[in-house]
Amino acid sequence: MDIIRTLGVFLVYKKKGLIKMEMNELQTLRHSASHILAQAVKRLYPDTKLAIGPAIDDGFYYDFDTEHTFTTEDLEALEKEMKKIAKENLKIERFELPRAEALELMKDEPYKVELINDLPEDATISFYKQGDFVDLCAGPHVNYTSKVKAYKLLSATGAYWRGNEKNKMLQRIYGTAFLNKADLEAHLEQLEEAKKRDHNKLGRELELFTTVDYIGQGLPIMLPKGARVIQLLQRWVEDEEQKRGWQLTKTPLMAKSDLYKISGHWDHYKDGMFVLGDEEKDKEVFALRPMTCPFQYQAFLNRGRSYRDLPMRLNETSTLFRNEASGEMHGLIRVRQFTISEGHLMCTPEQLEEEFKGCLELTNYMLTTLGLIEDVSYRFSQWDPDDREKYIGTEEQWNEAQDTMEKILKDLNIDYKVGVGEAAFYGPKLDIQIKNVHGKEDTLVTIQIDQMLAEKFGMEYVDKDGAKKNPYIIHRTSIGCYERTLALLIEKYAGAFPVWLAPVQIKLLPIADRHLDYVYEIKKQLEANGILRVEVDDRSEKLGYKLREAQLEKVPYMLVVGDKDIENNTVSVRSRKEGDKGAMAIDEFIKAVKEEIDTKRI
Repeated sequence: MDIIRTLGVFLVYKKKGLIKMEMNELQTLRHSASHILAQAVKRLYPDTKLAIGPAIDDGFYYDFDTEHTFTTEDLEALEKEMKKIAKENLKIERFELPRAEALELMKDEPYKVELINDLPEDATISFYKQGDFVDLCAGPHVNYTSKVKAYKLLSATGAYWRGNEKNKMLQRIYGTAFLNKADLEAHLEQLEEAKKRDHNKLGRELELFTTVDYIGQGLPIMLPKGARVIQLLQRWVEDEEQKRGWQLTKTPLMAKSDLYKISGHWDHYKDGMFVLGDEEKDKEVFALRPMTCPFQYQAFLNRGRSYRDLPMRLNETSTLFRNEASGEMHGLIRVRQFTISEGHLMCTPEQLEEEFKGCLELTNYMLTTLGLIEDVSYRFSQWDPDDREKYIGTEEQWNEAQDTMEKILKDLNIDYKVGVGEAAFYGPKLDIQIKNVHGKEDTLVTIQIDQMLAEKFGMEYVDKDGAKKNPYIIHRTSIGCYERTLALLIEKYAGAFPVWLAPVQIKLLPIADRHLDYVYEIKKQLEANGILRVEVDDRSEKLGYKLREAQLEKVPYMLVVGDKDIENNTVSVRSRKEGDKGAMAIDEFIKAVKEEIDTKRI
């Protein structure tokens, strides 16, 4: 029995008997909604060529090849046409055809022809018909179009055929559908909230980052406020790593191809690298680093090592470069240049479990402090023995490494899913996954076990028995990519960062110019007590306007100063969370805020 899934379209073939695909009720409804959408598009734009239209986690989409560019008004018109199709109560019927007849039926639909030709010779090729509309599909579907009632078309965007940027760019219409209108309305409310929290929008509005076309896609500019947040995160991470025995390195941003050939990255990852030079013409070819591991190994190799040197924990705040496909990039989530809290730990086999636990404990502490721990899930990424070309090493080495990691994860009581084929080319890994506000999942942190690259680089230590051995290596990040983490924090807190992370912690708002001297004295007091990110709004504007501006900037505390405050040596405190807190002695306020900062209160 074999099942082929091609970009969300289920194409089923059998060797013994018919395979019935199982889909839950909601997925079936959404799959049917995608067909109704396709029928509506063909009615309004008859020359359109159909690609694929699967159900997805939160709705459905369909890809179209058309000269027409779909607008918001077009989506509204298509919704109306879908409503008509639903009211027609068309029966949705399945039928099968031999290959030759299937190709004849789809002769005017080149993408369907391609899908059919990709099927094995013994495939069962099935179609679904509703009225005069027929689509290549394995189903299942609802029985009648009238069953699809609660739906909404959401957006239109570009998408490469089969997700390959070398193929033609198609137009993808996204939609969602639910079993009832109440669920649909609740989902649409969630989407509106997600739009408000989208870091790509909010981060620009709050002047955390920007992008410039002539600099390039995936190369964000961190503005002063965004750069400050990343600096705060970086200092915190490096301090916490130092407490746990990690030693800081600083290595080059590029290297000759020779280095990457030793590690295997040249053979397994070159397409994702920025290569400087031409291998056929130039004596030396360089590449910007997509990872730090082969560079940090040189610190281990700097001199001979014994078991007494282990574990050796090396960390680095690394700037990395990866040639991401243009369609994959989004805001700060996926970029071409990024900074990461990267580390590599060399240890003996006996130390491996304890050191792995330490790496995970550090990560969990970081995520808990940031308030992200409740949003993550764990994936045990393993190799695919049926795709040996993707990996280095022997089956025995992979089995040993994966058995070791499995034991560690069980000992730690980690609830994880398995991702076959998701391992790095040199070893299995624990991926800590997180979803953005739109539900797209990305990897935030990885912890990897590697027993292969040490041998490739000649990394050895002298053990207690005098024998030379290769160390185990743990590749890990403690907080992941800073840009991605910033994006997730923007969305998590809707731009209202905890006080310890806020780019501006306090705004001082004098009511009149005569209050300025007192305000600047307060600023000095705050800064003398370690509350450094303080701004004075000394503009000749009304207090209400200044307050609204500070609120829009999501500043945690606004201190209003008037005549009574000067008389009583107080400040009038406005909290982002609690509103008007009234007059407070400046010493009392400083003590409260210091405690909030020092404990990194969320």
